[in-house]
Amino acid sequence: MESAVTNTTRDAVAEGLIGLLVPAVEEVDQRVQGVRQSQIELRQQIDALAEDLKRISQNQSIPVELDSYVKKLNNARRRVMLVNNILQNAQERLGKLHHNVSKETAKRKALLEPPNPGPP
Repeated sequence: MESAVTNTTRDAVAEGLIGLLVPAVEEVDQRVQGVRQSQIELRQQIDALAEDLKRISQNQSIPVELDSYVKKLNNARRRVMLVNNILQNAQERLGKLHHNVSKETAKRKALLEPPNPGPP
């Protein structure tokens, strides 16, 4: 009897934790996707600006020192790419966590629901 109560309590706690984790994981995953998309757009804009600065520098009759700005943009681009890689790794981990939570939820539901006897 005590074992059944312990298992029921443990299952209820596990079900509650899973119920809390699933929405949180999904929300974080959506936000990470949004940030990654913003990072991609930012990287593209940095690339375009760097190209514009190079073109302006080449077309000027009076030399304008833009190389330092291009280098700064390239450094910013590298940092954006680094953050994007970190976000991608975090998103992959969240995906695995979400998969494991879903799998555990299905497993718990299968244990809690009585087996279907089938058609008579």
